[in-house]
Amino acid sequence: MPVIHAKNKPFHPTKLIVLSFLLVIIVGTFLLMLPISSRRHEFTPLITALFTATSATCVTGLVVVDTYTHWNAFGQLIILALIQIGGVGLVTFASFFNMAIGKKIGLRTMQLASESVSMGGFDDIKKLLTSIMKICLSFEGAGALLLMIVFVPKYGFRGIWISIFLSVSAFCNAGFDILGFEGEFCSLMNYADNPIVTITIMLLIVCGGLGFVVWNDLAQYKKTGKLILHTKVVLLGTAILIAFGTLSVLILEWNNPHTLGGLNFFQKLIRALFQSITYRTAGFNTIPINEMYSHTKILGAAIMFIGAAPGSTGGGIKVTTLMVLLMTVVSVVKNQQDTIMLKRKVDKDVVYKSISISALAGLAVTITTAVIMYTNNGVRIHGVDALFEAVSAFATVGLSAGATLVVNKISLVALIITMFIGRVGPVSFMASLMLGRESNSKNQVVPEGKVLVG
Repeated sequence: MPVIHAKNKPFHPTKLIVLSFLLVIIVGTFLLMLPISSRRHEFTPLITALFTATSATCVTGLVVVDTYTHWNAFGQLIILALIQIGGVGLVTFASFFNMAIGKKIGLRTMQLASESVSMGGFDDIKKLLTSIMKICLSFEGAGALLLMIVFVPKYGFRGIWISIFLSVSAFCNAGFDILGFEGEFCSLMNYADNPIVTITIMLLIVCGGLGFVVWNDLAQYKKTGKLILHTKVVLLGTAILIAFGTLSVLILEWNNPHTLGGLNFFQKLIRALFQSITYRTAGFNTIPINEMYSHTKILGAAIMFIGAAPGSTGGGIKVTTLMVLLMTVVSVVKNQQDTIMLKRKVDKDVVYKSISISALAGLAVTITTAVIMYTNNGVRIHGVDALFEAVSAFATVGLSAGATLVVNKISLVALIITMFIGRVGPVSFMASLMLGRESNSKNQVVPEGKVLVG
């Protein structure tokens, strides 16, 4: 993407997007620290407020305090606002409202908005921004209405707020809930057998995780009669991962007395399906994560690491990245010069970026896992649980095996950084650290060298 110069200083859209997330986190941290946000009307420690604000803005769901028992209505409202802004993106919100009030969107703003939603160009960015807001309001509104069928008769007026909160949190793949009055950190385990709640939440998670570009393409299908390659790859990859995750959880946890053991087949199937879907960066759970077998956690970490689709409310390296990597391997094995996917050639820049994303993501997870394992001498944390927590943070999932609640401040800071990197993207994060400098490699003539591999 070209660099735009303003006041003789280099400007890079990626850097501003990263800074916009950082700004939202700082403001959210300040508001959550205030006594008006806590249920006890006391100042909240900085690390707790920062962790919560980061988790909400990065739509992760990891928490160090129960969202209901610690935060009052105002604090919960701040968290919900952070989730919504983090899920859609501050740049997207700002661009849309500028359009709404009739303000002209310039080249720089369109470039920022395009980068924010992972769109290759910005020819139709105005229409896409409008579609994004319509998609959000439609899905979140419909989800809230469906959840009200359960929560309003049970909790009256408070059920409306619960339904809205859960709907926004699910569509944004955040995983936050305010059901702590039913039991701290219980998530949706009390509603595992309620089809309205589980099906609604699952649909919201999947819809939010497909990405706005996909939904915009699907909306145009009646006119165009075809889907772009990105949409086909996302839909195919999502279906495969959900089916694979469901079958894997079902088989691995079948006889676990603390999770699926003792349930009938239908209950096992629904819980396994829910778990597979929530692995896609959502963070809700209907079975106790800490009671799952180690091999199930490892498999779950792998699925979480992949994540959702680009331009969505989810995290991870993204399903398209995985598909590009897999097809690159297939192409190399077949001795093909290019990566072929669904009879289409994939640009080499996309291949290089996919490799870079995966490598940087793996490095971030490895470092965070090591920090959790080796800086908590007073607390015994199993390596699998440390890995699970690190991947959950990077992939902005929010599922926890219990480590987040017992680790020290060093590990919490590591998780905060990992959540941030996971939300803005490892490549974007590294690019933002380059201070807007762009390489002149395109104008350089470099002699070719040979390296033997394999």
